[in-house]
Amino acid sequence: MLDWKIFAVGSAFFAGLTAVLAKVGVKNVPSNLATLIRTIVIIIFLAVLVGLRREWKNPFSIDKFSLLFLVLSAIATGLSWICYFRALQTGPASLVSPIDKLSLVFTIILSVIFLGERLGAYQLLGACLMAAGTLIIILK
Repeated sequence: MLDWKIFAVGSAFFAGLTAVLAKVGVKNVPSNLATLIRTIVIIIFLAVLVGLRREWKNPFSIDKFSLLFLVLSAIATGLSWICYFRALQTGPASLVSPIDKLSLVFTIILSVIFLGERLGAYQLLGACLMAAGTLIIILK
């Protein structure tokens, strides 16, 4: 089984690639339509992946608590994409993406508050540096 860190780096790489590709894609398309097209492609891609891996399960047979939080996560993702595509449509990718990556800092803060995760000194320093780095990039 591959280490989670490999998938995390893959996530970061593909998120970076997404910003560049999406910036070109939303140039002449309304941002909400672009988000819908992206979502349809993702649904088809994941349906094929789940089918090939034989992972299909009736969503209503999943634990209700887990299903609720997956639905809430999906709504948060949708809102994030809508905001992201609108920002990309009107702003430069080189500035939109770093601001979007403040999600790292928000994730750390929210995981401490809601999941009870503890931060070590290096994690706290890293989060502060991420926030400072974003400010350095976006401020003129």
